[in-house]
Amino acid sequence: MSRRVEVGPAADLPPGEREILSVAGRQVGVFNVEGDYYAVENDCCHDHGPVCKGRVHDKLVADVDEETKEVTERIGDEPSIACPWHGYEYDLETGVHLGVDDIALETFEVIEDDGTVYVRVEE
Repeated sequence: MSRRVEVGPAADLPPGEREILSVAGRQVGVFNVEGDYYAVENDCCHDHGPVCKGRVHDKLVADVDEETKEVTERIGDEPSIACPWHGYEYDLETGVHLGVDDIALETFEVIEDDGTVYVRVEE
């Protein structure tokens, strides 16, 4: 069963801002990145650092040419976040660690309804 937890008015969470709140006994960071909302747990998988206080930026993507095995790096369009303690980076949409696919933060659905932002949590 799931429920919606109110974050607050959408006007209080403009693009570039974040809110860290307690949801169902854990800390969750809610982000507005260029008008898109994301929510992840605020507990880095590496050393339990406050990942949601880290820097949000576009994700670094590596493209590999299958024939030559040449690697080309580029900045992608998807946002990621870096834990301020040790730099572990996670995709904000999926919560997956950049580089180690079996490490991930829990993510939450964010809903904007009638000017209010909510996070959906499972109970």
